[in-house]
Amino acid sequence: MSITAAQVKELRERTGAGMMECKKALVETGGDMEAAVEHLRKSGLAKADKKAGRVAADGAVVHAAEGSRAVLVEINCETDFVAKDDNFRRFAEEVGNLALGAADVDALNSARMASGDSVEEARQQLVAKIGENVQVRRLSHLDAGDGVVGAYIHGGRIGVMVALSGGDEELARDIAMHVAALNPAFRDAADVPKEVLAKEKEILVAQAADSGKPADIIEKMVSGRLNKHLAEITLTGQPFVKDGDITVGKLLSSRSAQVISFVRLEVGEGIEKDESDFAAEVMQAARGG
Repeated sequence: MSITAAQVKELRERTGAGMMECKKALVETGGDMEAAVEHLRKSGLAKADKKAGRVAADGAVVHAAEGSRAVLVEINCETDFVAKDDNFRRFAEEVGNLALGAADVDALNSARMASGDSVEEARQQLVAKIGENVQVRRLSHLDAGDGVVGAYIHGGRIGVMVALSGGDEELARDIAMHVAALNPAFRDAADVPKEVLAKEKEILVAQAADSGKPADIIEKMVSGRLNKHLAEITLTGQPFVKDGDITVGKLLSSRSAQVISFVRLEVGEGIEKDESDFAAEVMQAARGG
């Protein structure tokens, strides 16, 4: 049977597949549009499975909020180029909004998108369309209860949420910006595990012992250096990024506010990215490899 250009165009718009792939699918299904869509989706699934083992260390962190509840989601792809692609970004934004109602990544992957497809089905179709591995890697919720949540996204790659008791959303966002910039490991000194403190003190004592100073002087040296280290690794001890003359702790105190908790996600954290020859990859792609 004859396949019209209009049919090919419709199938291409619905699936994002190439023109020749669309025409071939329509021919193989006798012009049945729904069957052709299903055929291409199955083909896309095969492509997605083939690409699933490839390292996806780029991508985006997206944020969504509803009242005092908020969520951050990291969605990965392989290159910065795709991370800026409109198809990828639309997918990421919709997934971010769905994440507010999902307990974990598995639940999120099963959630239904506006198209009626699950997130996982839409991910597979996106992989087929853009030609890169895409993964919904992780999500993190924050609930401030009666407090407020502020969020800050830096360049689409670092996302921070801060829950405050007292203060307002503007202050919470300023603190989130600080966390994005300085990445404190802990909220305050009370949150630092005892074993972390003990290990750091052991290192400082060993360093001070080489000074040849009396034990009481060494103890004071170690105490001072330990306090300095605590200030460096805790949010409340760090100098505020927008005003280095005050610490975050003093800023919060001046506004009668406290940090309940904070979350920071950065694209690709903990993923070992393959070192590759980009020029060689482009050449291979150009040759259809």
